[in-house]
Formats: sequence, C-alpha cells, structure tokens
Amino acid sequence: MKNRLLVAAVGLVAALSLSACGGASSGSSTAANTKVVIGVDDGAEEHWTLLKNKLKDQGIDLEVKNFTDGAQINTATQQGQVDINLFQHLKYLSQFNVNSNGTLVPVGATAVYPLALYSEKFKSVEELPADAEVAIPNNPTNQARALLNLQTAGLLQLKDGGNSLSTPAEITSSKIKVVPVDSNQTVNALKGTTDAAVVNNTQAQKGGLGDEKIIFKEDLNSESLAPYINGFVVKADRKDDPTWKKIVDAYHTPEVEASVTKLNDGNLQFKADWTAAKLQEVLTAEEAAIKKSK
Repeated sequence: MKNRLLVAAVGLVAALSLSACGGASSGSSTAANTKVVIGVDDGAEEHWTLLKNKLKDQGIDLEVKNFTDGAQINTATQQGQVDINLFQHLKYLSQFNVNSNGTLVPVGATAVYPLALYSEKFKSVEELPADAEVAIPNNPTNQARALLNLQTAGLLQLKDGGNSLSTPAEITSSKIKVVPVDSNQTVNALKGTTDAAVVNNTQAQKGGLGDEKIIFKEDLNSESLAPYINGFVVKADRKDDPTWKKIVDAYHTPEVEASVTKLNDGNLQFKADWTAAKLQEVLTAEEAAIKKSK
C-alpha cells in the first residue's frame, strides 16, 4: 500500500511539474528547437515565411503574431506576450519608452524607409506655386522628419535648423502652407485639395503612389536618418540572448532581403552593418531629447 501511495505521489509531482513548464509562454526551449514569438504588423507577407524556414534549419521555431496597432505590439513585448518585435524605427521606440515607462531596446537593424514628398499636380519642387498647400503627417514620430525634409528641399526654414522634435510652430519662414493631417490621411489629402504631401512608405503603397509622383526624397544613407532606422526590439533584460543574432542574420540573407525589397518597390536602404550597440546610442539620445523637452 505504501509503495502504491509513493508511486502515486511521485506521479502527481511529475504531472504538476510538466504542467508548470508546458504553458503558452514564449521563448520556450525544447531538445529539438527554440520557440520564439515575434510581434509584427505585416504577418501575411512572403518574407516571414522565408525567414521562418531559414530559422527552422537553425533549430528556431518562429511564430509570427500579427497586430494592427504599434502600441499594442510594444506593450505585448514589454509584458512578455511576445519575445521580440519588428515594425518600428528608433524614433517611435523612444516615444514609447519615455511615454509608457518602457524598457525595450534594439538588438539588430533592418532598414530605413523613405518619407518622400509626392505631388499629383506638379513634377518638381520648383514647380510648386507660392503658398502651395503641403500635407504632412501630424504624429510626433514623423512630423519633425517631414518638416526637416521640406527644409532640405528649400521650401521652409526651421528655428535653429530644426531637430527630430520640431513642430510647425518652429517654422521661421516658408514658401508653402504646411497642413498637418493624420498620417493615414496624407494620401487622401494629396488626392484631394493639397498640392503635395509628405507620405510614408506604407501609406504610399496602400494609396497606389508610384515613384513617378515623388518630387523630393531623402538620402537614405544620411547619418541624420539614424533615428528612423527600423530594427528588431526586445525587453532590455533579454537583450543578450544569442537567439536574436540568428534572427537578424537570417533576415539579412539574400532571399529574405530580396522579398522585402520587392514588397517595398526598392524604396529602402538595408542597415545590416548597424550593431545593437550603435542603435542603442541613437535610442538613448532620442529618449534624452524627449525627456528634456517635457
């Protein structure tokens, strides 16, 4: 009887142990592979399938979890619902960390994407008439960048040359009328009443804007665009996990990069040479600037 009770007790302890280890937590490991859950906003795209297949050969089971909102992705990463994410540039990440007391950090770069000036009425910046209406996105992460673009294009001047936190209130002189709108409405503004609009790459694709309608775009190799480099992001206390380097390296293989390039019609510049440490320097500076401005 005692032996049967002892066997039952051991079996119960083993069952409880397996139950405790067998939950839905991400980042779990088995003898066969390591499961990683990544939060994204474009999970249906081809490059994710390519990346999953490449990582499978390295013993990593990548689960792609799609979200419709960037803040949700970062919150899920912060709370451990996903292990890593990819959807944002460093400027966006800095805003999240400061405003939400986040502890998220970059572990690898992907690419920088253009924020170009489009027009359906004019073929060049020089053709824009005096006081032409130009729409820009009004969200903090892209508004300053749009203003800096317009300054580089010779259409306005910003106080002290402007910075990554500039607003329309800091315009000191202008040849145009700047019209801030929701970033999702920049294409509608362009197709409506404005003469031109600064549109991000995602919205340009959704709105069917081709390169032939670009009248000014940034130099994607410029160091000034460092805050707008996109990257893989994790919680700070997990930044040293060697799994992340495998994911970053797999992303920058020719097949995956080719798929991403095709998706974006070639409008991007990969930044594989940017290390996590270099990205962190930029992030830290951006966070400090936001805190100082408050």
